Amino acid sequence: MIGKLYLIPTTLGETEPLEVMPLSVKKVVEEIDYYIVENEKSARRFIKKISPKKSQPSLQLMLLDKYAEEIETRKYLDICKEGVNVGLLSEAGVPAVADPGASIVKLAHENNIRVVPLVGPSSILMAMMSSGMNGQNFAFNGYLPIDKSDRKKAIKDLERLSKDKNQSQIFIETPYRNEKMLTDLKATLTPTTNLCIAADITLPTEYIKTKMVKDWKNEKPDLHKKPAIFIIHK
Repeated sequence: MIGKLYLIPTTLGETEPLEVMPLSVKKVVEEIDYYIVENEKSARRFIKKISPKKSQPSLQLMLLDKYAEEIETRKYLDICKEGVNVGLLSEAGVPAVADPGASIVKLAHENNIRVVPLVGPSSILMAMMSSGMNGQNFAFNGYLPIDKSDRKKAIKDLERLSKDKNQSQIFIETPYRNEKMLTDLKATLTPTTNLCIAADITLPTEYIKTKMVKDWKNEKPDLHKKPAIFIIHK
């Protein structure tokens, strides 16, 4: 028997895990001792939170961060050949979507290892669900350019694409630059373009609102250092 690769979601903040994900995630975490993680400290904290009785010394954590060498990470699934299951654990939300891990999932497919995605919170999908925009046709664009002029050009390009394809355009920003992003969106987008801002999804401070850009002009939501999703639709 070949072991499986489980894609394990985590919470989007300090929320009780079983408030936002099914019991099946807890059961899988209780059974797995080998994990591929981005940060050892936060991974151990999540595992302990969702499964308090699990033995921490029994955990084998393999790091998948910006310093991880490909020659090393390509060995991470070798243990599956011995029938051992491995968990790919997200830092926040679901693995491999706006999150490291796609290379490991690709590696699993190359080695005929079954990939098992588990249900959990995805800020991108939850924002899209609650935006009121076109959920039949949408695109996730990741981060926009940091340079101000390049960013404004990217915003106009996404607005044009949205209109031409009737496609909702989703993007994110580093939390401490959220307010600058909102300022640029207000200054760059057409007044009648719809803009959704979704921040702190699933947390007590959750904020989700969709308005035309002209109606955002006098709004100043507190987005500083809060994980946020931006969606536009022309």
